[in-house]
Amino acid sequence: MGNSRSSILLQHEDINSIREETGFTASQIERLFSRFSSLDKQGKGFLCREDFLRIPELAINPLGDRIVHAFFYESKKGDDDKVDFRDFVRVLAHFRPIKKEKSDSKLNSRMEKLHFAFRMYDLDGDDKISKEELLAVLSMMVGANISSDQLVSIAERTIMEADQDKDELISFEEFVRVLDKTDVEQKMSIRFLN
Repeated sequence: MGNSRSSILLQHEDINSIREETGFTASQIERLFSRFSSLDKQGKGFLCREDFLRIPELAINPLGDRIVHAFFYESKKGDDDKVDFRDFVRVLAHFRPIKKEKSDSKLNSRMEKLHFAFRMYDLDGDDKISKEELLAVLSMMVGANISSDQLVSIAERTIMEADQDKDELISFEEFVRVLDKTDVEQKMSIRFLN
């Protein structure tokens, strides 16, 4: 994908490469490219945070900022303020349903979905979830509907139940263990139209 105008046209080779990496069909990739292009109002060939925040569903989602952050975190270029089309599709691939009959891309595997969810809570990126991080995310989710004492109680109980090594933090392995019986594959799936 080029910088500006070259990214306006999606090349056949790009579609095949993206299809192999993400598991999306060619028609799904073309639809996602159309959505990406509609968000890229100035035709820059990339999206910035403001472009994402113009999406009404993200603007009203209590975790909208964390979701937007995930798009930038997942960018393989390490450019903190730009997401190109390939990065955009790569993040969305985490939400592809897992089909039992064929092998899917690793981006939508159970483990990748769990990594993605874990990063929603790991605010400082240190690969651990602290009580403070858990409290911050819980506050984002419930707002003023629960008292701060109740939130602290929920966070403390969650840490106590998940924390196997008693370091008062939740590691990724502990996070996975807690969600062992949860149908993450279903809960973290979005149906993409063909």
